[in-house]
Amino acid sequence: MPGEGSPNAEFMFLGQGPGVEEDKTGRPFVGRAGRLLSDLFVSAGFERKKVFITSAVKCFPTPPPNRKPGKDELVVCFPYLERQIVLIKPKKIVLMGDVAFQLFFPKKKLKDYRGKWKKKDNRNFFATYHPAAGVRFQKFKKILKTDFANLKKLDFRLFL
Repeated sequence: MPGEGSPNAEFMFLGQGPGVEEDKTGRPFVGRAGRLLSDLFVSAGFERKKVFITSAVKCFPTPPPNRKPGKDELVVCFPYLERQIVLIKPKKIVLMGDVAFQLFFPKKKLKDYRGKWKKKDNRNFFATYHPAAGVRFQKFKKILKTDFANLKKLDFRLFL
């Protein structure tokens, strides 16, 4: 599951990896978390077809399903993700969840950077929770709504 969206996207949204529904369809974020992500896009004024959506891991994990990807899986998939970033050249990369965040900020904690822009290696990153957390817990759903609303409102240059 490579991802989908505009090859010229200003925003790239990066999650953990495909779930059952994503594995069946070959499309990112089409299950319950994907429906929430689509709602977040609408509420924040994004058009799904104008952003690029992908994951840290490109294939459905071997049993047990719905587990965090292992370090070996992340290492194998990272060059593919890096090539996607180089080709698409997004101005802003939204890291959704701890797995995506840890790829770029391995010694930091998501909770300390959530809702903020951070610059690294000439790239602009925004950290937030994974939509699956919003599906499971109302508290995280509210935070996600706030974070997505701020993605376009906040001038990311102020936070670098």
